[in-house]
Parts: sequence; structure tokens; C-alpha cells
Amino acid sequence: MEMVVSAIAGDLVNRFISFLINKHESHANLDKKVERLQQLLLRVHMVIEEAEGRYITNSRMLLELKRLAEAMYQGYHVLDTIKYKALCSSRDEKEVSSSSNTLSLSNSIKCFHTNSTNCFRTTRSTTTIFHDLDSVLKNLETMVSNMTEFVLLVGGCERMPRSPYDTYLYIDNFMFGRQVEKQQIMNVLLQENIPPFAPTVLPIISTNRVGKKTLVAHVCNNDRVKSHFPFILRLKGESIHKTEHGAFIPTGRTLVVVEFTSDIDDVSWQKFYSTTRRMGKGSKIIIISRIESVSRLGTIRPMHLNSLSLEEYSYLFKVLAFGSTNPDDHPRLSLVASELAVLMGGSLVVANVCADIFRKNQNLQFWQHILNKYRNFLADNLSVFCEHPKLLIERDRPVDIAKLVSSTSAPLRLMPPHCEDDDSTRDLPKVRYGDLIAGSVVPPKEKFELVGWESRIPPYKKYVNVAMFSGEVNVSEHVVSPCKKRIRFS
Repeated sequence: MEMVVSAIAGDLVNRFISFLINKHESHANLDKKVERLQQLLLRVHMVIEEAEGRYITNSRMLLELKRLAEAMYQGYHVLDTIKYKALCSSRDEKEVSSSSNTLSLSNSIKCFHTNSTNCFRTTRSTTTIFHDLDSVLKNLETMVSNMTEFVLLVGGCERMPRSPYDTYLYIDNFMFGRQVEKQQIMNVLLQENIPPFAPTVLPIISTNRVGKKTLVAHVCNNDRVKSHFPFILRLKGESIHKTEHGAFIPTGRTLVVVEFTSDIDDVSWQKFYSTTRRMGKGSKIIIISRIESVSRLGTIRPMHLNSLSLEEYSYLFKVLAFGSTNPDDHPRLSLVASELAVLMGGSLVVANVCADIFRKNQNLQFWQHILNKYRNFLADNLSVFCEHPKLLIERDRPVDIAKLVSSTSAPLRLMPPHCEDDDSTRDLPKVRYGDLIAGSVVPPKEKFELVGWESRIPPYKKYVNVAMFSGEVNVSEHVVSPCKKRIRFS
């Protein structure tokens, strides 16, 4: 009997020792893979940065550049996932442990593009982390091994002049991403028309507030484009009838940018287009709109701008939030920023607002306080409206921002944004959105204007909303049916 017990005990000890060895080998293997991922990301990032500083006219090279960028942001996202999963596993980090639920690569992307809240509760497993890491490593290894020709071709492309705010410290002063799309638009503009005096029409279509006008403004501000087009004319779709008799139409080579907020009938468009034929040889027309049917007016294939992917959006938000501070020196702050990036749903306006207040106060308790506010705000709107606030704003519906304000419990409706030149709101009290979220101001009791974000780059737009306590206005025509089941985040 004693021999049997001794044998069983010995077997258990051997299994335990084997478990410890395997666990050690697993961690050692993970460390090696993480180190390899960091090396690959450094190489790919170096090539992308160099390529984005060149004039690339080859369409296949631009597609390859886009693929490299996507793989790079996925790699950074997985790297963050591994770092912050380890941080959340520590007993000393209980206050941020819930954040690990939102860092799954697959689940975060699902959450980023849908209204489902289940992705906020999904817990990462070590197996899933290894799978994501292996997948990203394999993809990057393949790309790096096939990158030689791309690097040689990039080296033969003309270098762009560098501007002072193309540096890391001033990233909030220039357009993040969209470099491939910018090059594609420039290639269209600098090509000859066929036939010569029929202006090429390029429609650029996307939903609201993803950067259409910013992208076009950057293209128009490029030295090559400005020297190629002596005249750059910007028109509203509603005013193109004024040009039917040649008014305001230059006779030299001209770039016309037309923004449509509503559809236009074919007869009106043809009248306008026939007028533009009087412009100089090589003239071009860019159409900006969120209306898909407007793409029929193009003479070439339309460009569709999508929202930034979760990986790219998260990377952008952390760069904006940390400014010149290295995120690796503040892993707990990085963890908060990663979760908030998922919750914000891809809104560029909200990202800039939150990043601005984070940059001014890089304190963990403050960041966690803002994160908790946004969690409650998101849960409240999903419960009442059954949609993410970003989607509500895109559909011109109000959202309730009361949970973002510490000083009130009454519903505080944020109405859809309007243009800053709207005369109807000029006399209203003005409050900055960031100050309201940070708790440094108390909202007025009457209707007021909420200044969300003032862009520092062309076209220097100011994003403004009207906010009011719901008792002062009937918003029933804007509100969808409430959910039957209240949604909570665990």
C-alpha cells in the first residue's frame, strides 16, 4: 500500500514539475515571439514612413503600401493586447482589470463595427493570444520577405518636401493615415483628361465625419497640385446653378471641388458639367458627398472612404493622448486608452476631445474617471436608443450626454452637429466639450452651444452641437423606441 501511495505521489510531483517546465518554456517562447514582432514592426514602420514621404504613381505600389500599413497596425494592436493582458493578470492592477475584456483582436473589431455589447464581456484566453500573435507574425514575416522590390521601387520615387508639422510632436496638426488615398487622388488630378477638354469627375463618398473634406483640403494644399491648377474653386452643391451661364468659372486650368449634402437631378448636373467644359485643358472636378447615388456623376470609379480600422484608430488615439510622452512608460494609462478607443466606436471628434483632456492631465485616476464616465454614457444610450452614440449622430439623431456631466442627473440632449457659420446659434452660451467631460465647467440650464473640436489643419472646421436639457424641447421625433432590456457592462 505504501509503495502505491509513494508511486502516486511521485507521479504527481513529476507532472507538476513537467507543468512548471512547460509553463516556463511557454513564457520563454512568448518572449521570443514578442521580441520578433517588435523587430518586424520596426522594419515595416520604417519602410511605410519612407514610402509616405514619396510621390508614388504606381497603383499596385499604393495597394501594397496600404496592405503593409494594415498589417503594421494589427501588429501594434496584438502587441498591446499581450502587454496589457499581462498587466491585468497582476493582482496589483485590480482597478484596471476589466479593461482586458475589450482588447481581444477579433472581439474588439466586432465591437467596433456593431452595436452588440457581448464583446465587452468576452475574456481573453492565452490560447487566443498565441493564435493572434502567430497569425500576425506569419503575415508580417511574409510581407517583409517579399518587401525587397517594393523598397527598391520606393527609392526611385521622388521625395516630397517635408513640412515642420510632419513630426511626432505635432501629429494633431496633420492628417493621420489616408496617405494612400491622398496619393490616389493626386494621381488622378495630375493625369491628362481623355478627351482633353472634358473634365474628369472623381466622386469621393463616405459617411459623415470620416475626413473627406480634410483629405481633399490636404490634396489641394499640396505644392504639386497648387502649381498644376492656377485656379481651385470650391462650391456647394446647392449653388452650382449659378455657374450655368459661366459665372465664376475661370478660363484657365481649374480644379473644382463640389460638396453635395443632397442629391441632384441629372439635368441640372449636365448643365453644370457642360459649363465646366469651358475651363482650361486638364481641368478636374472632385465631388464630396455621403450620398451613394451621387457617385453616378463620376467619369471614373468613385473613391469610398471607410472609417479607420480599430487597430489604426487605437494607435492614433494613443499617439494623440500621450503627445510627446512614451506610452510604454505608462502601461496602466495605455490600458485605459486602449479600452476607451474601443468604446468610442471610431469617432474622430470624440477621439480628439478626449485626447486633448488626457494630454493636459496624465494622471491614472483622472483617466480612469473619464473612462468610467464614458462607460456609463455608452451603456445609457445603448439602453435607451439601442444604438451606439456615433451611429445616432451619423443619422442626425440626438444622444444623451448626462452621464458625461458630473453635475446633473437630468437627461441632457446633444443635438446633431451643425456648421459653425449657422447664424441661428451665434447668440447661445458656448461651452467646450472637453471642459464639460473633465468637469471643469457646469452646463447652463438653458440651451447652449457645445464646441466639440476645432481642427488645426485645413479646412479648419469647428465641430459644434446644440445641447439642452430634455425638459426644454420635444425630441420625440428624433428618438427611437427604447430597448426592452436594459444593457449593462460587467
